[in-house]
Amino acid sequence: MGNTLPKRKTPRAQWIEYNTGIYFITVCTHNWMHYFGEIKEGVITLTKIGEYLVEKLEEASQHHPYIEVIQYVVMPNHFHAIVEVSENNNTDVAGHVPTSEERISNRLNGRKPLLSTFIGSVKSSVTKYANSMNLKFKWQSRYHDHLIRGVKDCNKISEYIENNILNWEKDCFY
Repeated sequence: MGNTLPKRKTPRAQWIEYNTGIYFITVCTHNWMHYFGEIKEGVITLTKIGEYLVEKLEEASQHHPYIEVIQYVVMPNHFHAIVEVSENNNTDVAGHVPTSEERISNRLNGRKPLLSTFIGSVKSSVTKYANSMNLKFKWQSRYHDHLIRGVKDCNKISEYIENNILNWEKDCFY
């Protein structure tokens, strides 16, 4: 008789489908270790892992046609991004765009939402890179997301991202 762990409850909002919309995401390293770089005098110096993460964020839409990373900042132990998930590019092999009923069915049947798929891909790619370079690295197991609700909300978040490095000493992850 094997040990079976209970299925972990998702922190994602059940009323958001995560397959369309603009999201503010925060993804942290395990125990908030400074794997991505250090900030001195308002400037971040990235490590190899941090530089690789920047590459993955910059080329996101090349590998995920339904994703556009609109803005991001890489900090020593986390990154923030504004990510647009575009349902228009969410087609299957035959070019079929799923209906809202099909999307809900997919979600209820355990299919990963596009936003989660993208973040999982970034995390996996960065981890594989660190392992290939024999660099110590580990992600926090989850991430934070916020559905952006309008221009005012988006502008506030964009300004936060823009000034994040300058405000590092006041950051909750400092």
